[in-house]
Amino acid sequence: MTTARLLDDRPLASVRAMANKVPEVTVYFWIIKVLTTGMGETASDLLARVLGPVPAVALGGLALAASLVVQFAVRRYVAWVYWTAVVMVSVFGTMAADVLHVGLGVPYTVSTPLFLAALAAVFALWYAVERTLSIHGIRTRRREVFYWAAVLATFALGTAAGDLTATIGFGYLGSVVLFAVAICVPAVAHRFAALNAVPAFWTAYVITRPLGASLADWMALGHARGGLGFGLAPVTLAWTAAIVCFVGYLAFSRRDQAQPGHM
Repeated sequence: MTTARLLDDRPLASVRAMANKVPEVTVYFWIIKVLTTGMGETASDLLARVLGPVPAVALGGLALAASLVVQFAVRRYVAWVYWTAVVMVSVFGTMAADVLHVGLGVPYTVSTPLFLAALAAVFALWYAVERTLSIHGIRTRRREVFYWAAVLATFALGTAAGDLTATIGFGYLGSVVLFAVAICVPAVAHRFAALNAVPAFWTAYVITRPLGASLADWMALGHARGGLGFGLAPVTLAWTAAIVCFVGYLAFSRRDQAQPGHM
């Protein structure tokens, strides 16, 4: 789906004049989104292993705060600024889910519905205030706050859901297959069953997290855990390099920005 299907449903006069702060939803958007989820998963685990859990969470939180400060400071969508913030949300969202499970002993069967409820609460408040959940109208500070709160909740939810399926019998490769099939459901429902573009988008957005994370874990973890054994550091570096290449291409080509006259 494209952002032409995600247009804001409120009159333009009610939205302050600020360029939309998110990219067009193209194939590049979904590719980079999956890459950030996988990179965030392995980077989080790598940082926790190298630095220790507490310093890793502190560093991740500071990096997330800094990236969002820059994202809120710019007045339009800037590819490297936006995707840096998404990467930091991915890393910290993974840490948030892991802290609940590893640090506090909360099982994934509890944390997954907990994060689902948190996401539902964000969406409910966002819609109650703005009367839309469209990503094509992120032109005010308030909408931007709602947007990033939803993004953070989707990453935490997706991390918990991916870990849940991996530990209840699917394994990492099985989880990849499961979520690869699941992500097709909203696309098919939108195309053939008249599912509105906004819920279709957010459903797919949530599923990209466990899909990318499960794929990265399968590549990084050892054979004893059902993985390929490439290691956390090599997989993190490889996925980071792929993100840099795609974002660099978009920054140069501007293929993910609305064309003049496209509203």
